[in-house]
Amino acid sequence: MSRPPRIEPSGDVVARVASTALALPDAYEEDAWTGVRWRVRKKTFAHVLVAQEGYTSAYRDVTGVTEPTTVLTFRSSGEELLTLTHAGPPFYQPPWSPSVVGMVLDDDTDWEEVAELVTESYRSCAPRKLSRGGRQTAST
Repeated sequence: MSRPPRIEPSGDVVARVASTALALPDAYEEDAWTGVRWRVRKKTFAHVLVAQEGYTSAYRDVTGVTEPTTVLTFRSSGEELLTLTHAGPPFYQPPWSPSVVGMVLDDDTDWEEVAELVTESYRSCAPRKLSRGGRQTAST
């Protein structure tokens, strides 16, 4: 049985995440195995994809939702990680990493919150010298 064609995230969603991610020092964008990811050095700090039937999906496994859903994954730590992983929708925790959080991106998304979460994720992945630069970039 053949799989359905892979659904990619909308250009608008990718552009909104990219506007924050690419403003950070040495961050770059690349196509991922599905969707688009943003990296610093070789570490992924944000990834947007569409969870859909016919493909492995932590979002679908955790939530049981079967309709195609656009999600963002990012890194978090400390109290923020604990808060987000226990907040419920739109957040969820993929089982493949204790420091990664997923978030559904839809019409109710708070894009300022997304910008803050992506920036914090970058800071957790970037070398100290760059992450200090990211702090300055995010506040200007």
